[in-house]
Amino acid sequence: MYWIITETTIDMPKAYVDSQPNFLALNMGYTMDGVSYKPDGTDENSRAIYQAMREGKVITTAQVNSEEWKEAFRPLLAQGDDVLAIAFSSGLSGTCQAACVAAAELREEYPQRRLIVVDSLCASAGEGLLVDYALRNREKGMTLEENAAWVEAHVQKLCHWFTVDDLMFLLRGGRVSAVSAYLGTLIKIKPVLHVDKEGHLIPRAKVQGRRKSLRALADKVKENIVKPEDQVVFISHGDCEHEAQALADMIRAEVPVRDVRLSYIGPIIGAHSGPGTVAVFFLGDAR
Repeated sequence: MYWIITETTIDMPKAYVDSQPNFLALNMGYTMDGVSYKPDGTDENSRAIYQAMREGKVITTAQVNSEEWKEAFRPLLAQGDDVLAIAFSSGLSGTCQAACVAAAELREEYPQRRLIVVDSLCASAGEGLLVDYALRNREKGMTLEENAAWVEAHVQKLCHWFTVDDLMFLLRGGRVSAVSAYLGTLIKIKPVLHVDKEGHLIPRAKVQGRRKSLRALADKVKENIVKPEDQVVFISHGDCEHEAQALADMIRAEVPVRDVRLSYIGPIIGAHSGPGTVAVFFLGDAR
């Protein structure tokens, strides 16, 4: 029974994270008003952070550094366990590179142990869905090497589609221009974005109005999902559960999926996407 380690950027409920055996999600921190915090993973904590954003608070985030990765890896390797690490997209953060640096050092220290790092190229519950598959693969008896190979083979099949409610958060992150943000806000344009093959956030379409943006996400699921009867679709949201549930209802009504699960987008992703973000994740033929 090897360990699976990731970060809280998987945006999975605290109860889920706490219930998984031999599993760790390293807590990425954020800063607000000059004070550093570690989110506790609860919905209540996420609601409070989104309310602070709505009130104009600016949140900055910090990646998991190599020392933090080593602090997580070393005790497990020292007690004779092996580790599969699934890291937040290298296209969005340096945390994956930090994990690779830590792993390279510790492999020299513990040459008899197995430690594999996989770049998920995923974000939010897209990374969470990939990790969920890895956990289920382990339950089915996959070896560490088999599971790592499965994850790497499916990274480019993990589809991410999302929309945001406030363009100013994308402006702050350099995802849209000032003119686009201003005019889009004025005429209620809602962008539809995805995570591309390199793990970057890329605008793909523009629709007018919130309902149409949710409709566009549901259509992406219908057009691109494979073997829906075998799939659990993940939806994450930035403190807009009612709209996330509306999207879930559309998908359930139109696509024969096994289940749809909802979760909050945590503050690390939410600081860059803002309140009102809705995202959907599933497996397709390609991103």
